[in-house]
Amino acid sequence: MISIVKSFLSGVGETVLLVIRSLRYLPTLPRQWKRCLDHAWFMGYATVPLVALLSLSIGAVLALQIGDAMRSIQIMEYIGSIVGVAMVRELGPVMTAIMVAGRVVSATTAELASMRVYKEVDALETMRIPPERILVLPRLAAITFVMPFLVIVSIVTGWIGGQIAVMTVPWIDLSSDAYYAALKQYVDADALIDGLIKGQVFGILILSVACMIGLQAKGGPREIGQAVTKAVVVSITLILAVDYFITNILIAT
Repeated sequence: MISIVKSFLSGVGETVLLVIRSLRYLPTLPRQWKRCLDHAWFMGYATVPLVALLSLSIGAVLALQIGDAMRSIQIMEYIGSIVGVAMVRELGPVMTAIMVAGRVVSATTAELASMRVYKEVDALETMRIPPERILVLPRLAAITFVMPFLVIVSIVTGWIGGQIAVMTVPWIDLSSDAYYAALKQYVDADALIDGLIKGQVFGILILSVACMIGLQAKGGPREIGQAVTKAVVVSITLILAVDYFITNILIAT
């Protein structure tokens, strides 16, 4: 147990130091805009369809479950409000972060671990080029730019999924106008901002973890695979663990 705690605290410290060292090179970011754009394109282009498909399904299933629960007490008109709030405040940012962990974190860790194992990072350090400036900072900038967009896609497609469910399931018997009227009544700008903040924190957190684990990899191809597995597992665990604390803070403020 003590070794697990030490390993966790060591990982937290190393990740924080990596981010701090990367932020020291923030003035160089405008000169790296092409690199940032490449990373942003990679993070967003193939992730958007996955996020949209997942959120569409979640919104539809959520509407079905809520409709079934409310059918007995005849308050179907609140389906839109519950789906709307759930997607904005919780499911949108959390599921987006998990999809990013599955796709972006795994790819980032594999790339950086390969560079470390095959001495490319050592070559950068030999040439006095800080890996944090070239390999970490552009990725952090890219995820900061892309994550709000992915969260918005998730929220909107989740709403559409709920709308499709209430319009196509006969026993729900709720019009699209009634669905969105309830949604607008309970979803405000503050809820949307909270969801975007949550997604932003998740994105920066898990990408920092991916960079740290990737740059610390040692060994060969087997260790690269182990680093990828570790990064994805740690990222998803952190998303679910940190979610409670972020939610508590956002509600309190």
